[in-house]
Parts: sequence; C-alpha cells; structure tokens
Amino acid sequence: MSDTVFRALVVSKTDEKTYTREVTERKISDLPEGEVLVRVRYSSLNFKDGLSCIGNPGVTRNYPHTPGIDASGEVAESSDSRFKEGDSVIVTGYDLGMNTSGGFGQYIRVPADWVIPLPEGMTVKEAAIYGVAGFTAALSVDALQKHGVNPEDGEIVVTGSTGGVGSVSVALLSHLGYTVVASTGKKEESEFLRGLGASDIISREEVNDESKKPLLRERWAGAVDTVGGTTLAALLKAAKRGGAVAATGLVASSELSTTVFPFILRGVSLLGIDSGFTPTKLRR
Repeated sequence: MSDTVFRALVVSKTDEKTYTREVTERKISDLPEGEVLVRVRYSSLNFKDGLSCIGNPGVTRNYPHTPGIDASGEVAESSDSRFKEGDSVIVTGYDLGMNTSGGFGQYIRVPADWVIPLPEGMTVKEAAIYGVAGFTAALSVDALQKHGVNPEDGEIVVTGSTGGVGSVSVALLSHLGYTVVASTGKKEESEFLRGLGASDIISREEVNDESKKPLLRERWAGAVDTVGGTTLAALLKAAKRGGAVAATGLVASSELSTTVFPFILRGVSLLGIDSGFTPTKLRR
C-alpha cells in the first residue's frame, strides 16, 4: 500500500512566522515508521490541534505536518500480532498529531503500543465524539474517586464546563451521583449544562479569586479544572479539608501562584491529569 494516495490536512511553514493550511494528497510512504497502519474514519478537534495549525513550537516542531491528536478507525496493515486487518481501534495521545502525522488524514501509521482495541459496544464514531477530551474527563473523575472524594462529601465544581473536558466531566460526575456545580462564562448554555446533570450553574467570576488571601471559605469537596491560572489557585483555596482538585488544562493561563496553606492546613491535593502518556492498562 506504500503508493496509496490519501487526503489529509497539511500545515506548512512558508517563512519564520507564516503557516498555511490546505487539504491535499499524501502517500502512505510519507508516513512515519510504525507497526500498525490505521484507516482513519473519525478524529475530533482539540486545543492542541489548533496550536499545531498555527505553528506553536511547544506542540509541533517540524513542518509540513498533519495535526489530529486522536483517531478512530480500522487496521489496514499490521506487523504486530496483537492487531489484524479490519480490527476497529482507537489511537490517542503520545506523539500523535504533534510531531507524528495525525488523525486529520485518512491514514496514520503508529507504534502498536499506541493502539487500543475499540471497546465492545462502542462505535468508531462514538469513540471520536468522546476523543481525547472525554478520555481526559474520565481520568479526572477516576483520580477524584481514587483520592476518596465521594458523593456525600459535598459539591464538585467543574470549570470551563461547556468545553469538551468540562461537559463530559459534568455528565460523568452527575451519572455517578455527585452534586455538580458547573462554572461557565456562557450563561446562555445553562439549559445544556442542566441537561448534562449540573445541579447549579455559576459564573466563572464566582469561582475566581485574585485576592492575596491564602485561604477562602471551604466550599468544594472536589473540582475538575480546565482553566488554570488564578482560577486553579482559587479552587485550591476554597477546597474543603481533604478535598482534591484535578488539573487538566490552561485555557486562561499556565501560571499557578499559590501558597502551601491549602496543602498543609487543609490537606488539599492537586491531582495532575496527563492523558497523553496514560499507561495502556488504564487506557483499556
């Protein structure tokens, strides 16, 4: 199949600060080495994909490049005994779509260890609908549960709740019996969030705190934060004794300015969520 032609979104660097994007033709032989060739059926759009498309060097260093940090489809070729032609599979994380040609093309070729069999009862389209965002949300909820945050402990707040990670987190937590407070700057999406199971909708300003107070009134048993910056710092200040905050993103800022007081006076835990290199056992 090395001469097979397929279509892909290709981002090219034309000069030091200019990048172009076009759907064009590529060959299988253009793809990197790997044990498994996947015919991509679906790929979701993620924050990192946008960064790759505009030339962010922290995401993608080498151009021309095809973004797409997740993909679902069928195995077209495999030299690894764990996979055979026609198997439905998912690929997320690792280097896919960053410096390895990603899911915005009709084919990807990747190491076999990156490939996960499609779970029984799930379609390849559903896998892409959840995508990296849904996987990150699931890891966040799992981390809170493993930390011992239970539904009876109190409210769980989710920031950036209308986004991919946030919305799936609201739905998962609600389904598991937690009382979920959704924080958003989009008041018009309140009905959508209540439909996902949020018991209350609050503005992002209500969660944020830019004061120099080391602690705030105890409010949250746990949190899933996609925002970072002063919002993450405020969540730590307002977490209940023994509570936990799962940090997944940096929509507002990658900076975190806080004190040790939430940790040493209330036993609050900050749980880092890295969906890119999650062990295979947990991915399955």
